Amino acid sequence: MADHSPVSLKEKNSPLLPRLLVLVFAVLCGIFICFICLKQFDTVTMTASFLNVQVNNTPCPKPDLQPWEVPYVHFPKPLTYARAECSCTPVRYFAILSTQRSGSGWFETLLNSHINVTSNGEIFSVKPRRANISTIVNTLDQLYNLDWFSSASKNECTAAVGLKWMLNQGLIQHHKEIMEYFTSKGISVVFLFRRNLLRRMISILANTYDRNFKLLNGTHKSHVHSPHEAKILASYKPFVNATTLIPELKQVQKTMAKAVGYFNSTRHIMLYYEDLLKNHSKLLDVQDFLRIPRMNLTSRQVKIHKGSLSEQLANWNDVKRILNGTEYESFLSGDYRL
Repeated sequence: MADHSPVSLKEKNSPLLPRLLVLVFAVLCGIFICFICLKQFDTVTMTASFLNVQVNNTPCPKPDLQPWEVPYVHFPKPLTYARAECSCTPVRYFAILSTQRSGSGWFETLLNSHINVTSNGEIFSVKPRRANISTIVNTLDQLYNLDWFSSASKNECTAAVGLKWMLNQGLIQHHKEIMEYFTSKGISVVFLFRRNLLRRMISILANTYDRNFKLLNGTHKSHVHSPHEAKILASYKPFVNATTLIPELKQVQKTMAKAVGYFNSTRHIMLYYEDLLKNHSKLLDVQDFLRIPRMNLTSRQVKIHKGSLSEQLANWNDVKRILNGTEYESFLSGDYRL
C-alpha cells in the first residue's frame, strides 16, 4: 500500500533548479566580496607607495644665498652611500694650492678640526692619479661628489670639501684644463705660500735628510706632535748650496707667480704661513671665505724649526754673505719677521 503522507509528497515535488541558483548566487557573492577587498588593499598599497616617493623626493628648502654665491653651492649625491639627513646641507668645494714645506700640512689639520670640513690631503702625490688630465678629472669628480674616503671624512654633515694640491703635481702642467674644471664646478681656491723662502728651503733639506736617515727610531716623519720629536729633527743642520741659492729662490718665486696668474680669475683667498702663525684672526677669514660656521680651529702638530737661522744652517756665514744686499736679505731676519 502506497505511502501518501503530506511530507513524502512535498519531498517528491521539490524542484532542483532553485537550489542550484541559490548556490551559484552565493558563490558569485563570495567572489565579488573577495575582489572588492583585494582592490581596496591594492589601492591602499599604491597610495602609500606614492606618498613615500613624494616624501623621499621632497626638494630641499632654497638656501638663503646672495646671487654671486649660487655657482659655489652644491648638493652632491654620492654613489657609494646616501647623505640621508645631510642631503639638504649645501656643500662648498675648495682646493688648497701650495708648495711643499709651506705649512700646508699644518693648515689642513686646522681645517679638518672643523666638524663640517673635509680636506682630503695631498691626493695627487700618487703619480697615477695625475698621469693625464682624464685621471685628474676622474679623481676630482670622485672627491667632490663625496665618494672619496680618507681619515678626514666626517660623521657630521660636510659643508666644505676639498684637497691640498702642490704646484708640481700636475697643476701647472694642466693648468688650462684644471682652470676650466674649477670654473665649471664652482671651486674656490686657497693660495697658501711661505714668505720666507729660505726657511722653506731649510725645511725641505731637513725633511729630505730625515727621509733617508730616519732620525726618530728608524721612522721618517714629515710632521711631529711632540716638542721632543721636534727637537730631534731640528738637531740636523743642513748645508745650503750658496752658489745656486739665489737662482733657486728666483725659480720658486717664478713658479708661485705663475700659479697665481693661471688661477687668479677664480674665487680665491691669498694666505701666507707666517701670517697664520702671527695672526689667528686669519683663520676666521678662511672660515668666512668657505662660508662655514666659525669655530676654534686646533692642531696637534708642533713646529720643528724655530729661532734664529744662524742656529739652523751648517754654513750660515756663506748664506749670509750671498744674500746681504740683495732682494732676499730680509730672509736672514729673525723668526717670522715679515
